[in-house]
Amino acid sequence: MTKIIDAHTHIYPAAIADKATKAIGAFYGVEMKHIGTSSILLEEMKKAGISKSLVCSCATTEHQVSSINDMFYAESLAHKEFVCLGTLHPAMDNPYAEIDKIVKYNLKGIKLHPDFQKFNIDDERMIDVYKYIAKCKLPVLFHTGDDRYDYSSPKRLRRVVDKVPDLKCTAAHLGGYRKWDEAKKYLVHENVYVDTCSSLYFLPKEMSLELLDIYGEDKVLFGTDFPMQNATDELKLVESLNLSEEFKEKLFYKNFISLYGE
Repeated sequence: MTKIIDAHTHIYPAAIADKATKAIGAFYGVEMKHIGTSSILLEEMKKAGISKSLVCSCATTEHQVSSINDMFYAESLAHKEFVCLGTLHPAMDNPYAEIDKIVKYNLKGIKLHPDFQKFNIDDERMIDVYKYIAKCKLPVLFHTGDDRYDYSSPKRLRRVVDKVPDLKCTAAHLGGYRKWDEAKKYLVHENVYVDTCSSLYFLPKEMSLELLDIYGEDKVLFGTDFPMQNATDELKLVESLNLSEEFKEKLFYKNFISLYGE
């Protein structure tokens, strides 16, 4: 059986997990399948046969950054099944010190959500930050695309990777949640990966296959967007595409290892 790594999940502190999960559902107008706690995620991973999950959250204010990164450091120590990311906020005074802490904590990258954090991906104040992130060899997971906003548009992300060519990143949601035509135009790039989360159930099979072909089998990661989606259902959607075994091996774990390491 092919090993499976989930490249996009979210968890929250147990005390606020229910509230945070409901807020995400309200933002997107969807019914969340689960509550975003580490214990529930581990249960769902076991049910679906997932060996590891990338876990993350984003800071909606600069004051949340340090505590979120501390939480994910603790999660990384507590659960060998988790690959943990840190976060930053564009309004914080000293992002470089927090990046150094992320490296010290051995967190494997950084999650940014421009729509929640209300900044343009290609904001000039972030370019030097991205350069430092790239210097530290940390990949960035960007929420990308939403037809209600322009903060996270694929076109803006392309400007970033052109200005910071050493930055490796994942453009979530097949490169552009509800902006897939723009995504396929701008996000074919040697250092841009995409993940499948919160995308396949929106798209006709033909368009999903077209996007996978455009990005290429070396650049796509499997993701569920837990707690928004159910892992078993997401795996069924992938199986419905009738991909080759070689493609599925890359999608489910080889590309993840290429980006984040063993």
